[in-house]
Amino acid sequence: MEKERSVDKLARYMMYTAVATVVLAICWFFRDVIIYMLAAGLVSLIGQPIMTFLNKLKIKGHGLPSWIYAILTLVIIIGLFLAIVATIIPIIAGIAKDISMVNVESAAMSISVPLKELNDFLIAKFPGLGADFRIETAILNEIKKLNVINASLFSSIINSIASFVASFGVGIFSVMFIAFFFLKDNKLFENIIGALVPDKHEQNAREAYNDIEHLLSRYFIGLIIEILGVALIDFLGLLLIARLGFNASIGIAFICGVLNIIPYVGPLMGGVIGSVLAIVMKYCCALPVGLDVNFWVFIIILIAIFWFAQIIDGLIYQPVIYSNSIKANALEIFIVLLMAGYIGGIIGMLVAIPCYTVIRVIAARFFRNVKFIRKLTGENNR
Repeated sequence: MEKERSVDKLARYMMYTAVATVVLAICWFFRDVIIYMLAAGLVSLIGQPIMTFLNKLKIKGHGLPSWIYAILTLVIIIGLFLAIVATIIPIIAGIAKDISMVNVESAAMSISVPLKELNDFLIAKFPGLGADFRIETAILNEIKKLNVINASLFSSIINSIASFVASFGVGIFSVMFIAFFFLKDNKLFENIIGALVPDKHEQNAREAYNDIEHLLSRYFIGLIIEILGVALIDFLGLLLIARLGFNASIGIAFICGVLNIIPYVGPLMGGVIGSVLAIVMKYCCALPVGLDVNFWVFIIILIAIFWFAQIIDGLIYQPVIYSNSIKANALEIFIVLLMAGYIGGIIGMLVAIPCYTVIRVIAARFFRNVKFIRKLTGENNR
């Protein structure tokens, strides 16, 4: 009898494993469709506040059909995105054009004094570099290597870009088409989930979905506010203090704001890239910009601007986004990001918080009897 139970249990586990393998294989085969659906879900989460606002608008006491509100929401989202692209891309292209016209040799001459000071410092601290070491020569050699592009590589890049644009166009249409139905019927995804789970778990699954939708909607909207907030602080600092001019300031600030969404690494990357671009535009371009101060003072000003933006981000934006939006403490988030970075690098860190939010809510709904889950999610305090 005991042996039969063991055999039945083993057969059941094998069946579960086989089903899970088939499901994973299907998901992998249709991964593009799943990505489109997830992206559409993200768009619908961002658009939910707009839908809520539009639903409150009444014409002679009557509202419009939900499909009209869904179309208006998508038009607003696409319009805002295109407005940002139309404003920022030409500015960044102009910065790239100015940098591409830089004469590297004359640029090195324009900062010869601070470079000499830096060379003397490096030689004194690192004698192994040799008395003839020149950092500008080393950088110049590396830049010249980047200029070696053969025709076949150029053709390959053009083909890759064309293929990407075509795939991107199909993807955007698919995402917007799916997002329209998610916005039109905000219960659609919930009903799909309810149909996939057993009846005894359906109520918990629906409640978990509503919690996830609410938390992720707040998180992604908060993330957009964080990008705009950091970019605004950087822009004002670069424009009013560093005196880089409007176009250069807004272009560099936008780059820093977008990179800021990468946890921990992003702000450092944004600060380094922003500082390098600002220095190049001040000392190397045909029409130099920037505050008329010593080279090292200018660098200190740039560091202070980016550092101040990160202080505001750390004290105001991130606590609201990470702690209040997804209801997790700072240590919890830090450990999750470290693990995600170790597993998936930068991509892993980008998706870590949304994925952890989903796992956390599901655990709170379905495993609330486990003491560790209750402690982690704060169920004991409710």
